[in-house]
Amino acid sequence: MSLAQTANDNVAPRPAGEAKPDTQPMSSPPPAAGVPMPAWKMPLYMTASVLLFLTQGLGMNLLTANIYQLQGSFSATTTELSWLSAAYMAPYASMSIALFKIRSQYGLRRFAELGIICFVAAAVLNLLITDLHSAIVVRTLSGMAAAPLSTLGFLYMLEPFPQEKKLSLGISLALMCTLFASPVARIVSPSLLHFGGYQALYMFEMGLALVAFPIIYLLPLTAPPRANVIQRQDIVSYLLLAVGFGCLAVVLTLGRLYWWFEAPWIGVLLAVSVGSLALMLAMELPRASPLIDFRWLFTGANMRMAGVLLLFRFVSSEQSSTAANFYQQLGLLNDQTVTLYAIILLASLVGGLFCAFLMTTRYVETAHVLALALIAAGAFMDSQSTSLTRPPQMYLTQAMVAAGAAMFLPPVMANGFKAAISRGVQYIVNFLVIFVFTQSIGSLFASAMLGTFVTIREKFHSNVLVEHILLQDPIVAQRISQMSAAYGKVLGDKTLLNAEALMLLAQQVSREAYILAYNDTFLVIGYSSVFGLIVILLHQAWRRLPWSGTGQSDAIPAQS
Repeated sequence: MSLAQTANDNVAPRPAGEAKPDTQPMSSPPPAAGVPMPAWKMPLYMTASVLLFLTQGLGMNLLTANIYQLQGSFSATTTELSWLSAAYMAPYASMSIALFKIRSQYGLRRFAELGIICFVAAAVLNLLITDLHSAIVVRTLSGMAAAPLSTLGFLYMLEPFPQEKKLSLGISLALMCTLFASPVARIVSPSLLHFGGYQALYMFEMGLALVAFPIIYLLPLTAPPRANVIQRQDIVSYLLLAVGFGCLAVVLTLGRLYWWFEAPWIGVLLAVSVGSLALMLAMELPRASPLIDFRWLFTGANMRMAGVLLLFRFVSSEQSSTAANFYQQLGLLNDQTVTLYAIILLASLVGGLFCAFLMTTRYVETAHVLALALIAAGAFMDSQSTSLTRPPQMYLTQAMVAAGAAMFLPPVMANGFKAAISRGVQYIVNFLVIFVFTQSIGSLFASAMLGTFVTIREKFHSNVLVEHILLQDPIVAQRISQMSAAYGKVLGDKTLLNAEALMLLAQQVSREAYILAYNDTFLVIGYSSVFGLIVILLHQAWRRLPWSGTGQSDAIPAQS
């Protein structure tokens, strides 16, 4: 997932006298830099980008959307199935950093061809798995193969636009497309599961990969000149980074399920992650040409940008994890939320197109304000949910959150991208570290923290509710009598009848406690959005003061 990876390919001009880059001889090359692409070709490249984003995103979201339905297919619990997500994210979290240098040294053409071939192979392997252990191995390979496809999705969206619009209109449309896979996965899942279970899900993914396969050959990209950018020590540094990010991804994915302080291996993985990243830092600081320039990375402006991106991942989790888990807690299946996710998909499209329009005007700063206002309003409205809440009651709020999420990311990414380019191509890798960490690891961190908060608050509300349930209370006694009546024809023992009734009552108490916990989580997200909105408004007001000195930083502009 690498907006920053596109710099070498779409922004940097080709030096005079440079040898012609490798292109596919059997297809016509794309227009040279500065030459407008024919109008009839532009929709083809943009459609190809959407297809590549969907192909890559569905590989991750099809499993997440159907984790409860797939327990029978693997004879595993939900916690055990979550290892599939952890296995996918472990290599995916850092692969983009290595792929940027690999593409720069060995050429875009080979990178694109090999990337799609590896993804098709991984999709085929998904159809051959027989148990959970083989599925974990294949999901690890799928995570490695998916990283090139997200890069290609960005490249194909930026390709049709002239240089002056790549970092405004092009970047906004590309980031909008990254939001489509999650709702599409939940829309198509019911029909696919009915057709053929787990095999049908990944047969669909393989079909999309096979459709994308010829696109790489029929629609070539403008390839930059090659350069020898990989040093021997870069390999060691990247391996340490991959171990650190991979272990951290596993901890964040599974920590709240096994509980943070209960499973000893969680602490071991966390220690390995910290140790690997610390060793990489010690190796990189003395280098003249480091893989990652940590001194530049930890400048104040970069940390502000990282904070904005982490805020985005946190508040956008209102929809991607919190609301989705809330529906599952209510017992709603994917076929009952198809209309809701169709509305979310449409709202993401509208929000992304409106943000693309703002990116071409001088009102680009308005995007963050509108985005946070929409997310905050939607989260506060969702915090009034009850056990009777159903998808139709959340159509408006989830549409607001989806539109806000589509509008938040492009402005800050475009500013950070421009700042990295102004420092030189070698700083793109440094920018990429910020982007990958905040979007991949940041997303897992937000889901883990919000999920942990839900668990803690559920225990609190459950204790409060249980304190008020007394068997001497006539209302409680009446409810138990009503529940026991359902088993009266099959159970003659009154003690067993009362035990069954008490169990049903405990389940209802637990459900109500979870609903209150999710309402608390919606409130936390709403207050976080308001806090971020206030900080951004104050920062924009400060920048307009004559003595603020804005524009002096050589890192990330202070717009966000």
